[in-house]
Amino acid sequence: MLKNICVTQINLLKSVSNMQQQVRTTFVLKRKYEPLLHKTNEKPRKMRAKHFIYELVEDTSVKKQPNLEVVLKQFVQGVGDKGDVVSLRPNFVYNKLLLPGLAAYKTPENIAKYAKTEAEKNTLEHSSPYAQRTVNVLESITLAVIMNKDERWVLEPWHIRASLRKAGIYCNEECISMPSQRIEGPDLKKENKEFYCTITVNNLEKARLKCRIHHWSTDPSERLPYVLEHWKMPAEPLLGLEDGATANETAELTPKST
Repeated sequence: MLKNICVTQINLLKSVSNMQQQVRTTFVLKRKYEPLLHKTNEKPRKMRAKHFIYELVEDTSVKKQPNLEVVLKQFVQGVGDKGDVVSLRPNFVYNKLLLPGLAAYKTPENIAKYAKTEAEKNTLEHSSPYAQRTVNVLESITLAVIMNKDERWVLEPWHIRASLRKAGIYCNEECISMPSQRIEGPDLKKENKEFYCTITVNNLEKARLKCRIHHWSTDPSERLPYVLEHWKMPAEPLLGLEDGATANETAELTPKST
């Protein structure tokens, strides 16, 4: 019985030792007190306790590692396009690019292997690495379009541009495509109702921007009650189209009759 217990303890100890992992750290030290020199061919002098006091010069475990250069195998949002050589932080390269198989180490062979062909160069799918991020931001927000409650108005692209500027997004009027149906007011029946307009990014990517109309008056007594976090509240479509799409998008979605 005692023999079996001893064997079990030994096996447990072996399993624990196998789980241990080596930590690769290097510390650069220097002596605080230099030991005395000795003459040639003579026995070195015995060092005292103070000679074993060291000062830390460098800890390589916290040293900032240099960037890694890799070649992208395909388009990566926010990083680059296929064949681009990028220099990024090691942790990001290992976890986001090398492990998923989106990039390879920079070598002359990999640069030639993953370079774009002539057909791929002529086919432009992304205007820039950050264009899709802009599209995602535009499609994730609900834009409040503030219109006058007292004067007649017709919704135009410059209204959308001004509302975007208030939200911290700068856009040219030429990039804004309004719905095909005319939107005019003031009309309190259109209060907090949704419609969509299209924003073109770099003349290539398109984003569908969700907008809601809110009436505002210069007279404080005529102003509507303030609605906190209006974008979280359910809303009805403003236009007759179910999805509030523009005329061009509707024409593409509607099949042609034969």
